[in-house]
Amino acid sequence: MSAAGRSSGIGAGSMLAAARLDHPGARCRRGVGDAVGVEYVSRVPRPPLDGLIDDLYYLEGAPPYARLTLPPMPAALLIVNLGAPFLIRAGTNVDAVEYADGCAVTTPTRAWEFSYPTPTRSVGVHFRPWGLAPFLPMPAAELCDRPATVEQIWGQPAIAELRHRLTLADAPHEMLMLLEEEMVRRLRVIDGLDLVRQMSKISRKNRRSQFDHFSKF
Repeated sequence: MSAAGRSSGIGAGSMLAAARLDHPGARCRRGVGDAVGVEYVSRVPRPPLDGLIDDLYYLEGAPPYARLTLPPMPAALLIVNLGAPFLIRAGTNVDAVEYADGCAVTTPTRAWEFSYPTPTRSVGVHFRPWGLAPFLPMPAAELCDRPATVEQIWGQPAIAELRHRLTLADAPHEMLMLLEEEMVRRLRVIDGLDLVRQMSKISRKNRRSQFDHFSKF
């Protein structure tokens, strides 16, 4: 199978932020986890998003675990939820908070817990470090260890319309195209954006070099 449609098993790590498109040359990957009943489809966005976003993904199925504890990570995450609400416990919160429309998580500095409903269905974005900033109405630092709902960052009418259009899409590929179009529309110019793009290029080159090195063994 070509890199445009690669199949693979999906483990627990692929259920959320650890589910990354690791192959530098791949444009799209599709995987079905037979053991856990999860379908995961991802694609690398086109310019101008490719310098800010690692990949866009679609996730549907029965999660292997009721709750995941995730360590701090250097990159942000956006989820548009298309199923039942999920729960997040982050920062110093004692109790988990329900998120119905989705969430935005910016570079957490502490471990956080994520609980999926069964079954679950969503699309999302894995950002490069600080890649989420141009899509927020507030400084990304204000959301550190404080996940926001998508309504809080984009407004209720906008996320309601996007979720409606996504549910009308015929297939995961079409849903990811709609999500990519929405991200392009919401991209805004901010101070330091060129620096983010430059650092992303350096990070991508280093990752590609590491991949080429280990592929020789």
